[in-house]
Amino acid sequence: MKDQEGSGTDSTPLLETQYADCHHVERTGTVWTAVAHIVTGVIGSGVLSLAWSIAQLGWVGGPVTIIFFACITLLSSFLLSNTYRSPDPEHGPQRSSSYLDAVNLHKGEGNSRFCGVFVNISLYGFGIAYVITAAISMRAIQISNCYYDKDDETKCGFAGPYFMLIFGAIQVVLSQTPNFHNIQWLSIVAAITSFFYAFIGMWLSAGQIRENGYAEGSIHGIPTSSGMDKVWLVAQALGDIAFSYPFSVILIEIQDTLKSPPPENQTMKKASTISVIVTTFFYLSCGCLGYAAFGNDTPGNLLTGFTSNAQHWLVDFANACIVIHLVGAYQVYSQPLFANVENWLRFKFPDSEFVNHVYFLKLPLLPAFQLNFLRLSFRTAYVASTTVIAMLFPYFNQILGVLAGIIYYPLSIYFPVEMYLSQSNIEPWSAKWVMLRGFSIGGFVLGLFTLVGSIEGIVSAKLS
Repeated sequence: MKDQEGSGTDSTPLLETQYADCHHVERTGTVWTAVAHIVTGVIGSGVLSLAWSIAQLGWVGGPVTIIFFACITLLSSFLLSNTYRSPDPEHGPQRSSSYLDAVNLHKGEGNSRFCGVFVNISLYGFGIAYVITAAISMRAIQISNCYYDKDDETKCGFAGPYFMLIFGAIQVVLSQTPNFHNIQWLSIVAAITSFFYAFIGMWLSAGQIRENGYAEGSIHGIPTSSGMDKVWLVAQALGDIAFSYPFSVILIEIQDTLKSPPPENQTMKKASTISVIVTTFFYLSCGCLGYAAFGNDTPGNLLTGFTSNAQHWLVDFANACIVIHLVGAYQVYSQPLFANVENWLRFKFPDSEFVNHVYFLKLPLLPAFQLNFLRLSFRTAYVASTTVIAMLFPYFNQILGVLAGIIYYPLSIYFPVEMYLSQSNIEPWSAKWVMLRGFSIGGFVLGLFTLVGSIEGIVSAKLS
């Protein structure tokens, strides 16, 4: 086993070099490459919760709410795209290479650190949600096979927590890859599978409607035993829809790939508009077809409703696609957090052998790989913590709602509005200033409502 000194001993020059390089890279992106990045990044496992969300809100409230969040997302992306360059949104000499770069540029280092807390919470929360979702899909495959083997589903194989442990073990291995560039192939496979299972969900829902001979559902949605129960379920539904939409955290990175002319903010606004229209059509189709297929029995995860479907092989394939997608998605959202923590530790402890030494290990029948004790211990502990939390709170819809309640307002509304106001020097109490402040306050109230409702849902589910 060979070893070499890690790069952490001169981390500051390295960071400065990376910063300079990212601003001199050749940018060749177009409106269509931006659309591809956005749609791939947005359409994920959250789409499977939309039928349940529409079921809580009813045939009027559900589709209207999806369109409402589409409009909020579009406005947020317009504001954010103008903050890529500074001081002028089209010709300013200063660029931002990431969301946190933009916050630091327009609002200062203190706000950037505050924003970083929410970014890291979102990354960590996505990991928990993906462990839960992957376990649900693996269990659904097992139940489907038991159903067709005429076995008792309640005594069939393993329970959900065992599948969470299996998924966690896979992530422990994959998390040892040094950085995101080493798993780009996994990201591509994950993106392709996300479209597979979403389209299969729509196809199966349409088939269920044909089999029923009519569309299920009502204007008021699923009935509840009390008005308060309905309020909490509506809050969770709003959270699930909010979770499915925003791409603010990746918008600046995508905009940094665009060629100019035309100005990057103009191209980004076109790409955002096209992407939101495509995504909204996709979400409405998947959510409405799912609700029409199941009505009051709409499951929290759409595909779990088809375990007894005659095309069980297709359902199993869709659930397998979800697992494959989430194996990649977990790493896509975890690798940036790994990099943030490890780079900070290398900067703080430049002389630590535990932190900075990289060993090259060669095992029989396996290619040589890099081993760093910090990476091994921190990333293993990280994966273990997300797995344990998922096992303690295995509530798909409520967890999505809590995540949306925590991160939706600050990342999709508050910081885009504040950065836009700082850059544009809009006069206080002018019409535009009042509208933007009202938009921000309304977003805060909405985020708080979804957070409280989703936490209540977790508590109720845990107690029951």
